[in-house]
Amino acid sequence: MDTAPGRMPSELEADWRSRGLWQDISLAEAMARCALDRPTAPMHLFGAAGERVTTLGEVHAEGRRLAGAFHALGLRPGDTIAMQLPNCMENAVLFQAAALLGCTMLPIVHIYGPHELTHILADSGAKALIVPDRWKSIDYLDRLARLPDLPALRYRIVMGETVPEGMIALAGLPAGDLVPCSADPDALALLLYTSGTTAAPKGVRHTSRSLLAELAGQRGEAPADDFGLSPWPSGHIAGTLGILAHALLGRPMVILEAWDAALAAELVDRFKVRQMSGTPFHLSGMMEAAARDQRDITSFTQFIIGATTVPPALVAASEAKGIRCCRCYGSTEMPTVSQCAPDDPLDKRLNTDGRPNAGVEVRIVDDSGFDLQTGMEGEVAVRGAERFVGYTDPALDAASFLPGGWFLTGDIGRLDAEGYLAITDRKKDIIIRGGENISSREVEELLQQVPGVREAAAIGSPDPRLGERVCAVLLVEDGAAPTLELIGRVFNDLGVARQKAPEALVILDTFPRTPTGKVQKAELRRILATSGQITSR
Repeated sequence: MDTAPGRMPSELEADWRSRGLWQDISLAEAMARCALDRPTAPMHLFGAAGERVTTLGEVHAEGRRLAGAFHALGLRPGDTIAMQLPNCMENAVLFQAAALLGCTMLPIVHIYGPHELTHILADSGAKALIVPDRWKSIDYLDRLARLPDLPALRYRIVMGETVPEGMIALAGLPAGDLVPCSADPDALALLLYTSGTTAAPKGVRHTSRSLLAELAGQRGEAPADDFGLSPWPSGHIAGTLGILAHALLGRPMVILEAWDAALAAELVDRFKVRQMSGTPFHLSGMMEAAARDQRDITSFTQFIIGATTVPPALVAASEAKGIRCCRCYGSTEMPTVSQCAPDDPLDKRLNTDGRPNAGVEVRIVDDSGFDLQTGMEGEVAVRGAERFVGYTDPALDAASFLPGGWFLTGDIGRLDAEGYLAITDRKKDIIIRGGENISSREVEELLQQVPGVREAAAIGSPDPRLGERVCAVLLVEDGAAPTLELIGRVFNDLGVARQKAPEALVILDTFPRTPTGKVQKAELRRILATSGQITSR
């Protein structure tokens, strides 16, 4: 048996292949096949400009033209193409173009500022970056102007009317013929960055093989003419999978440019959407809007809920309306590990994250990597065909895999006697705000740049809608009195994504610490929960 870190034993590969969970084709070939089979599959995008409608055949044709233009520009198979766009039709076309040219697609969360963008572009070695000139209040051209010199970034491409000198208009790219590329299913196809235990975002590498395995698990979830609704940005793995469900499964999709609960309720009513995924923030907002605006959401029978803590009261309220909440568990590295089914007992749907999906294996291990008995809590280790192939930083891989290809998730959980997985805690020091991972360490390092701050701890403050908000707990210099407004201005000046700015602030005289001086965050959370010292905006 091959026991190299990150590598799965060959007999497992053969097993997954035999069950149809592994396919020996590239994304390019899979996209071409699906466009030929289901050319009329619709995609509806709703944004500030209203509704835009297209079909899979049209998206694929535009993708082929754009791939030819990219080749004429100088991009080649193996290059990384980054985009930082809100949800739009161009997203879907760019996914097609990158795959057809044999390039790696790198969607970046659209609200990341120059601080995060610089790291991601440098770490990935992206050769091209596509951005809008502006979107809502975000001036993307200002972001580009604030980037340092990045030698690998040869092409800065702008979607919009304002294109500064030295940049390229997306609409003005040179025409060119698509040059057939290698169809290697193991070539890098997707790169996503996720915040975790380290201060800098981590680059997560997926191949055609891993992505197709993930999509294969969705084939039987809904009828071919059933609309999916995606509230996620494309820089999030769930947003990427929404676009790929249209491109690779021909599933009709409704895509929101930005989350709007009232619009989502209206669209569930209009398209008779039966199933979608989201966080408690998405579900509670949509239910409130439907009640207020008298939208009929009775077609909506299942909500796949995850990415953060799920309040039992919200589950009870949704059940009363005929919407069955089905908790799930996954990550950018392993998109879908487990999921509850609509017919699972309410107790399981309330208190567990479901059984492992087909082809996914789960172990609960101790700190030495040894299996724990059923019902005991330990770190969750997973493997399966949809598992990523490693991080861009090889040093992270060494600590992330057990022999046999088992990925250590950093999450604490347990398996019961019936095979249901329950995630109970996190080893990773992260805050999950509205489904997005925020590195506590990164926030703490940024807080050190606020005048008057002597030491900082960042923790998650429980929130019924977002799951958690960032809470800054500070030790300050004598006479200093930093405020949330001051912290917000400093973070903005540093070019940091706004969701990382603290929304609650506590100033203490001392921190609870371990004998080695490390802040005891579990104890800190307990103190704040019982003392009522959190002040929210």
